[in-house]
Amino acid sequence: MKLTAEQRAQFERDGFLIFPELFSRDEVALLRREVERVAMVETDAVVREGEARAPKSLFRLHESDGPTASSAFRAACRLPRTLGVAQALLGDDALYLHHSKVNVKTAIEGSVWPWHQDYGAWMRDGIARPAMATMMVALDTATEFNGCLYLLPGSHRLGREEPYFDTSTAYKFWALPPKSIKAMIERCPPPVAVKGKPGLAAIFHCNLMHASGHNLSAEDRWQAYFCYNTVANHPRDVENPRPDYVRSRNWAPLALARDDALIEAAALA
Repeated sequence: MKLTAEQRAQFERDGFLIFPELFSRDEVALLRREVERVAMVETDAVVREGEARAPKSLFRLHESDGPTASSAFRAACRLPRTLGVAQALLGDDALYLHHSKVNVKTAIEGSVWPWHQDYGAWMRDGIARPAMATMMVALDTATEFNGCLYLLPGSHRLGREEPYFDTSTAYKFWALPPKSIKAMIERCPPPVAVKGKPGLAAIFHCNLMHASGHNLSAEDRWQAYFCYNTVANHPRDVENPRPDYVRSRNWAPLALARDDALIEAAALA
């Protein structure tokens, strides 16, 4: 998949690109089956929330080993339309995944992800430069009612704001304080709701401000995320590093796969 000059310019300007139909119905069905399987695993790499202990985030699906390993997700993150796009936008063919995850917003109980910039956490992992991008793939229909992803256009060009450690959700992380959010929203175009049917995808810069709301619907909402970094920008040593399912220690460059690798991996499995 080759990006046009207009798409490259849009990414530089807005900090993201949206692809309405990047994955087919069959590919989404394969990934959903894998999420259902991995969600049953009891491991620190599956974070849960609510009275029912429903999964909120499932990590490290892209590796070939470990309790959450999935050959389908390993293939999905190496396709020309995922890895190839990230290589083009980051200007480097040697990329690895800082982490992969599936965020699950369960019906009614699925909680918010406050406004944040990913690099606010990733710089604390020892990553020196904000030269990273994340590809989101919707595994359900994404609507504002069920807590879709919101992106703030151009906010990546305003630099990194100092975050605070938010402990209000099941998965605690570095979020932006209200004062910073208000200031950035005033300076940028209106937030964009990433809405669409399963197979929708978006890739965004690590300093782009983004968030998602509570799932008020009666159906779960699932989205996969592949967080790409250049091998040269891999984390340096830090005190008390996070677990490898969120701060990968596997910096070997990902090999680009054929565009049908996801279907092929599922057939072999």
